[in-house]
Formats: sequence, structure tokens, C-alpha cells
Amino acid sequence: MEPVTLRTARLVLDQPTDGDVDAIYEACQDPDIQRYTRVPSPYTRADAEKFITAVAEQWAGELHRTWVIREGATLVGTIGFYRLDGQGNGEIGFWVAPDRRGGGRLREAANAVIDWGFSSEGGDLTRIEWRAVVGNVASAKVAQALGFRYEGTLRQALVSSHGRDDGWLAALLTTDERMPQPWPVLAH
Repeated sequence: MEPVTLRTARLVLDQPTDGDVDAIYEACQDPDIQRYTRVPSPYTRADAEKFITAVAEQWAGELHRTWVIREGATLVGTIGFYRLDGQGNGEIGFWVAPDRRGGGRLREAANAVIDWGFSSEGGDLTRIEWRAVVGNVASAKVAQALGFRYEGTLRQALVSSHGRDDGWLAALLTTDERMPQPWPVLAH
């Protein structure tokens, strides 16, 4: 598939370029990004360069679709679908640079990506899963606000450079109303 550019009121979601290496490298120095995502840890400039090449190759394949999120000339983060199975299922994943968190940018980008994912012109998905390391409350709050339904905890299911972690699982179906739902793990 050819890469797709998505636009919202204030954001552009497109492909990373060589000009994004420094911003990606800097953002991925954040301990939370290294802890809660599958980026390498420690994260090097070479990792950022490999990421840009990998995203281009992934669009040519079937398993992953990744965008960088931009607000004007500033790189906000990344978002995409992973583990696309060709049967209407995929997993959403994202990270946001520490200095760009807040302000609803991630929800805005995620809504555009979800719309594309459910559309017949896009991913033609039926089910979008969200997974996060247990304790990643910030990510959980975004997924909850997007209307994902909490489905449970997957014991030792998430593997990263840190080892194995328990993971929270939630999902959104194309037929679901995209309104915030109660999540027992966020009820404090």
C-alpha cells in the first residue's frame, strides 16, 4: 500500500523523513517512552535512522502502518496500526514527545487514525486492540477517552528490552459508540 497522509484541524500525520531523526531521537530518550513502548533501550541515533527506513518498508508490506504526528513543523509523536492480520484486526500504538503531551493532540490524531482504520478505503478493520504495560495510566486514559472497552490483564504477555510485563488489553469495534467507558483499573 502507498503511504497515506491524514489531516485534522491542527495536525498532519505522514511519513517520517531524514529530517525527523533528531526529533525522534530526542523524544525517545524519555524514560517513559523507553519503559512503556517497544523502542530499543537505550535508544540511539541509529535506532531513529532505522525507524525511518522501517516505516517506509512496512507500508509496502501488510503488517504495520505508522505515521508521525506533526503540528506545524514540530514532530509531536508517532501512531500506527500493528499486527494487522488481514482478517479485520489490528493493534493501535503511539507515543508522544514529553514536551508535546497534553492539549488533546494524541486523541485528535488517534481519532483520525481510527477513522481511517475502520474505513473501507483504509484498513477495513472490525476490531482495534490497544495494549499497554500495566501501570501506563496515561496511555490507558487516552484509550478510555477514545471509547476503547477494557477487556482485562494479559499476564506476562508484553515483551520488550526490559523483559516481560503484564499488559492491559482493551478494544474498539467498528460498531462501538466511541464514547468513554468505565475501566476498573482507572477507578480510583
